[in-house]
Amino acid sequence: MFMPQVRIKDAAAFLGVSDDTVRRWIDNGTLPASKDSSSRTVVDGLALAHLARKNAVLPEDTSDVGRSARNRFVGLVTDIVMDTVMAQVEIQCGPHRVVSLMSSEAVRELGLELGSVAIAVVKATTVMVETPLERA
Repeated sequence: MFMPQVRIKDAAAFLGVSDDTVRRWIDNGTLPASKDSSSRTVVDGLALAHLARKNAVLPEDTSDVGRSARNRFVGLVTDIVMDTVMAQVEIQCGPHRVVSLMSSEAVRELGLELGSVAIAVVKATTVMVETPLERA
């Protein structure tokens, strides 16, 4: 099964640490890494999601999308429970665990998978989930 890969600079932003800290964690085995098709070092998205959950630092939303909702949480997908019609998606957004109920079709259309980047948008009691246009 393919897992999303995240570049070091992006991993650092999600964890709220420097690129050098991520490199040290790779070197000491805290965070597994591999090379992508361009020979850049990348980390496994799910391993990063687990470390983000453990360290809980909220990254900045850089999606450049205008909307009325002010409660936006950028994070990594840590769990998806899905049947044929509905899905429950858990996103670790820094120190915040956000859970959204949506159609299974929406999960597939957004390309959500464990370790992928997602943005939880909270307006009143509704939580919508977005993904960046350009996936890493």
